[in-house]
Amino acid sequence: MKLANCFFSNKNIFLTNNLFLVGLLAIGTHFSTIEALSNPNILNKNNLENSFNKKKSFITLAIEKAGSSVVTIENQRLINGKSISKQSSILIDPYFERFFGLRLPKEIEPRIEQSQGSGFIFKDGLVITNAHVVSNSDKLIVGLSDGRKFKGTIIGQDSISDLAIIKLNGKGPWPKAILGDSNEIQVGDWAIAVGNPFGLENTVTLGIISNLNRNVSQLGIYDKRLNLIQTDAAINPGNSGGPLLNEKGEVVGINTLIRSGPGAGLSFAIPINKAQEIAKQLIATGEVTHPMIGISLINELSSKTNKNKVKVGYVVPNSPAARSGILVGDIMLKIDQSEIKQSSDVINAINKIGVNKFAKITVKRNNKIIKFSVKPVDIRILGKK
Repeated sequence: MKLANCFFSNKNIFLTNNLFLVGLLAIGTHFSTIEALSNPNILNKNNLENSFNKKKSFITLAIEKAGSSVVTIENQRLINGKSISKQSSILIDPYFERFFGLRLPKEIEPRIEQSQGSGFIFKDGLVITNAHVVSNSDKLIVGLSDGRKFKGTIIGQDSISDLAIIKLNGKGPWPKAILGDSNEIQVGDWAIAVGNPFGLENTVTLGIISNLNRNVSQLGIYDKRLNLIQTDAAINPGNSGGPLLNEKGEVVGINTLIRSGPGAGLSFAIPINKAQEIAKQLIATGEVTHPMIGISLINELSSKTNKNKVKVGYVVPNSPAARSGILVGDIMLKIDQSEIKQSSDVINAINKIGVNKFAKITVKRNNKIIKFSVKPVDIRILGKK
């Protein structure tokens, strides 16, 4: 009993001491508040300390690095009206227009059509963007984030890879984006999409890398040759051509496609490594060579081995593949010494070989191994045949 009484007695003392300390803290806080209110310098000092102690997110830091390089591209096109008969010449006489207040019908009257997209400065005075952003352009106006505007000249565009290079007609300094390595990104990495949708500068969306090497044929697009980065970072109309950043603020892709309708919420970007290869050709010659042998491919999962195999789904008539004897259903095994595990491996191998050398292609047909020697041609030549 005594031990118990002593315990409670000590406990009461302990509680009393705690209350005393709390009271002192409260009084101290009260006097500090009164002193701060009576001395504005203390408040300002506290606010400054709090602002400096607040850490910036990696998104904010990434945008600080890349945001100034992102540009708005205004594409102006002259749309000619429908032709009209000579009997209607009164409608195009300026005198009668002014005198009678006549106006040309909208379907006849020529007009300027405007559209907007995004891009970013990657070299001194050079902007990279999507080809569909600048297609059929009569005039380009490029706006920088600091308010400056310049006329732009297309020095090269390629509809197959959907990339274009614009030269800015003016003097710098030019804020340039830092280019990363798209070969280093992995599924699950952060992805930051930046662009100017609807003319709203430096709009930022956040997501992750959802997939890599997504072939556009899987999206029902057959006139492009792209293996894309898939992300769930939202890309809106007007974002096309803007950069896809990693968490360091480095450009790892160029925003190019969105999926609408069923399955919406998926966005796609051209890997920056591939974009740089295309850009070099566009800067040097204004066009791009796309080697091909004239086949479409199907990725198929083997039920026996649970491994992917690449089958020939279609052979273009009179193409190098057709002339060499490659058939629909052949399974691609090797091109030169490169093993084929995905359809993208075939495209990469053919691109590496080019149009002046023969490719040694090994296929499997009905459990037989067959080898072919095929010389790729440029896709534009194949398209004319």
